[in-house]
Amino acid sequence: MRIALVAPLAEAVPPKLYGGTERVVSWLAEELVRQGHRVALFASAESETAAELIVCAPQSLRLAGYRDHLGNTLAMLREVRRRADDFDIIHFHVDLLPQALFHDIAHKCLVTLHGRLDLPDAWPLYKAYPEMPLVSISNAQRRPMPHNANWLATIPHGLPTSVCPFSRDGGSYLAFLGRISPEKRPDRAIEIAKRAGIPLRLAAKVDAVDMTYFKTEIAPLLDHPLIEFIGEIDETHKSEFLGKARALLFPIDWPEPFGLVMIEAMSVGTPVIAWPNGSVPEVIVDGVSGWIVDSIEAAAEAAQQASHMDRSKVRAEFERRFTAERMAEAHIAAYRSLLSCGSVSTALDRELMELSMAPRAVSEPSTATWEQLAGKRVAAVLNRTD
Repeated sequence: MRIALVAPLAEAVPPKLYGGTERVVSWLAEELVRQGHRVALFASAESETAAELIVCAPQSLRLAGYRDHLGNTLAMLREVRRRADDFDIIHFHVDLLPQALFHDIAHKCLVTLHGRLDLPDAWPLYKAYPEMPLVSISNAQRRPMPHNANWLATIPHGLPTSVCPFSRDGGSYLAFLGRISPEKRPDRAIEIAKRAGIPLRLAAKVDAVDMTYFKTEIAPLLDHPLIEFIGEIDETHKSEFLGKARALLFPIDWPEPFGLVMIEAMSVGTPVIAWPNGSVPEVIVDGVSGWIVDSIEAAAEAAQQASHMDRSKVRAEFERRFTAERMAEAHIAAYRSLLSCGSVSTALDRELMELSMAPRAVSEPSTATWEQLAGKRVAAVLNRTD
């Protein structure tokens, strides 16, 4: 297939520092190329990829100091539109704008929604442009959305097995990795470490919007012999940071759409201690890849037990469910569902074709029907036991 991947311009692909969405787009692009597809990546000039790179900004916008990314993103989407005939599939990883600008060719487009969907600000857009197929990254992410949202599939993130290599021995400290923000609850992580008597290392960036929270709520808690604030770390240090940890603390207080750091920790064999919000129950198998808890006391107890966890089983759970290969194959299944009306190659394709050629009164299958058929392919990939 000829596939366009349209990435955010906030960070390079892959990002130099923080940037979950851009990292996932990078892994998807490389795996699609490895599997033999022709891939074009619309991204900033600093990006590195085996795909054809179509430069849409001279530098990642966050590191360049841009606060408003709208103008650059609209310019990128015009370039995507100009080249639209070159692709079988156009896969957007930027929210909202594709619905309005590409709804007339929605039959070859899809949008992966990477952020939280419980805020109603954007709901009118999904109602106004129901044509655009949407991909969620967890089932929990979908729950707040209008009932008639045009879901194509749920496809969890995945990463290459070599990115965060297995670390058999682990280490002595607890890890917190990501952003310092109220919903990530670094204050909980600090309290857990103190209650358990185990060192905590916080490797996290502080966005401008969260600086007041950091200075007033978190900085005063850092003056403790068990607590060490490292700041933002890059990809070359992340694997070692997670691999040498006893456990990853993920004490979130918001409907996390996915939580990429959880599967990065699982990849190195480090168990995850997490609150049961958002996607957590879909990612963590309690007692296998970590513990799902709902109190500081339970988290502290889990932290004590973490050194006895079989890290090879944590890694095995990652390999079974969250590799880049499996993520790419699930996307290919979703792409084929969109293209089914033009190429009938499987029984599922024929089923889709029959629906599309039905009498006019029932010619447009419902969103649920389209998703049910597309989901059969995606589920077959994600639930494979090889």
